[in-house]
Amino acid sequence: MSATLENLLAGMGPLAVAVSGGVDSMTLATLAHRSLGRAGMLAVHAASPAVPGEATARVRDEAGRQGWRLRVIEAGEFADPRYRANPVNRCFFCKTNLYGAIREATDRQIVSGANLDDLGEYRPGLDAAREHGVRHPFVAAGLGKAAVRVLARELGLGDVAELPASPCLSSRVETGIRIEPETLAFIHAVERLVGGALSAEGSEARVRCRVRAEGVVVELDARGLALLDTDLRADLGAAIRERAPAPALAGPVRFEPYRNGSAFLRNGVAR
Repeated sequence: MSATLENLLAGMGPLAVAVSGGVDSMTLATLAHRSLGRAGMLAVHAASPAVPGEATARVRDEAGRQGWRLRVIEAGEFADPRYRANPVNRCFFCKTNLYGAIREATDRQIVSGANLDDLGEYRPGLDAAREHGVRHPFVAAGLGKAAVRVLARELGLGDVAELPASPCLSSRVETGIRIEPETLAFIHAVERLVGGALSAEGSEARVRCRVRAEGVVVELDARGLALLDTDLRADLGAAIRERAPAPALAGPVRFEPYRNGSAFLRNGVAR
């Protein structure tokens, strides 16, 4: 598997790897660095209100540990009113700004960590990638998410290999609600709060804080919901309301089962 990818990368290099801090892009950057050397791979990470601080820290730490050449940039999506308006294809404008900023920073071939599983979902960011000539080595090699995790373990990436999927914080905001940095900071704080509380109860639960037109919804996997007794539910709800940056977010908090992509709407229908 790694030999096939190494051959692909060698034929594409030198590379600029868009590194978000998730398992896919971190694995790709690691393999590209080992295959092409320090001169052949530039890791580019966009720091943004939509990117949790721990993701940026993870990229910096791994770059220091492995000796990557790393460039941290601002993609500028928050200056784009099309992105801030949060249409159903918001990701297209996000990635358009990202790849445009990377292209301004380097003329290398841009590659992403997209894998085969991504092709089966609604991903307007892939349209932006196509327009900017971005290539996807994992797709070219026929690798899905599970295979990328196997590769990450083979490369010795440890905890990175087990990172849960975590789309950008803007993905938690229902389509049509304007993207505000304060809202994203609130979402991140809520997910850390609830995740920490459930961890103390003995569960590493999947947590998503969704901002919807009707208010705040915290989605949890089955393990998390099972631990959410009446008292804990009330305590967390009160703590979340106290952190709300706007009155519209300070109302009752609902706790529901986790659903992938449930903040998105297409033709008025939740996905």
